[in-house]
Amino acid sequence: MEVKQEQENIYLFVPNIIGYARIVLAIVSFYYMPTDYVIASWCYIISVLLDALDGHAARHFNQSTKFGAMLDQLTDRCGTCGLLVTLSYFYPKYMFWFQLSMAIDVACHWFYLHTTVLQGKTSHKFIDMSGNPIMRVYYTNRLVLGFMCLFNELFYAALYLLHFTPGPLLLGFSTFKLLAIVSFPVAVVKTGISVIHGFVASCNIGVIDVAERAAQREREANKKPQ
Repeated sequence: MEVKQEQENIYLFVPNIIGYARIVLAIVSFYYMPTDYVIASWCYIISVLLDALDGHAARHFNQSTKFGAMLDQLTDRCGTCGLLVTLSYFYPKYMFWFQLSMAIDVACHWFYLHTTVLQGKTSHKFIDMSGNPIMRVYYTNRLVLGFMCLFNELFYAALYLLHFTPGPLLLGFSTFKLLAIVSFPVAVVKTGISVIHGFVASCNIGVIDVAERAAQREREANKKPQ
């Protein structure tokens, strides 16, 4: 007698539900960004904090999925893009640099994530330990990854808040401006790492293309009459 197995509903996995909450918070944050920095900031901050929580939930409940990985990446990219669009409006003089940052972030991460899916990997953070040394440190050392992501977000958040208020003063100096200055080099390095994402993806997709074309030629050769 055949026993029917209950099909899992991956869309209701705990980390994915957290991901949906992040999307709602991001949308609310977008709506209030131009006018109410308090509501917008809290929604954005909570969304970023939940980004760390969904990863722990995925490991704790053994609920890591390709859908969840894509949802997480897209929410990160869209959240940052929404903030950068607002910054372009607040600081039109630097619009080109915000546009460039968005383009590099989205293009390189999408390319890298799509490549890992083609390779059959379960996470965009899975890398070959014999591969690029910078990527190896970035994705295997949680302190490095957390530091880079935190200070990258901190730079853009500080610029956003600085548009509305200088924040608490430290020896007569704006703390938000100080945070922006301190975190700026990290944001630049983070953009450089995004470029490396694109380079690594190019190498990986090239390997896949070569293997697939070789397999195709072999199939065509086997079809030819002897």
